[in-house]
Amino acid sequence: QVRLVESGGGFVQAGGSLRLSCAASGSIFSINDMGWYRQAPGKQRDLVATITSGDSTKYADSVRGRFTISRDNAKKMVYLQMNSLKPEDTAVYYCSAKMMTWARKVWNDYWGQGTQVTISS
Repeated sequence: QVRLVESGGGFVQAGGSLRLSCAASGSIFSINDMGWYRQAPGKQRDLVATITSGDSTKYADSVRGRFTISRDNAKKMVYLQMNSLKPEDTAVYYCSAKMMTWARKVWNDYWGQGTQVTISS
């Protein structure tokens, strides 16, 4: 089965840095856009950053200049480098990817299980 697994979350002080990783695995034919979303308690899930197969990136205004999304197609991974972290960045971060499997040649959106990021003040 196809799945995404995040890692790298943790607890850091404001101003610190974290690097999140997300690995795609399974019978994957192709990966299109990938992205990171986050959800704080009692809040909706919001887009953080996206990256296309051609490495074009987009960022939420709240993280632009502090976060950097990147991908390694050979490793089937997407990363989120988070610098100058703020308490308001505290949330569960989810990896997403639009992928096509060998078994079914259609694009579908997949989600990871999420990883907790907590920023203390």
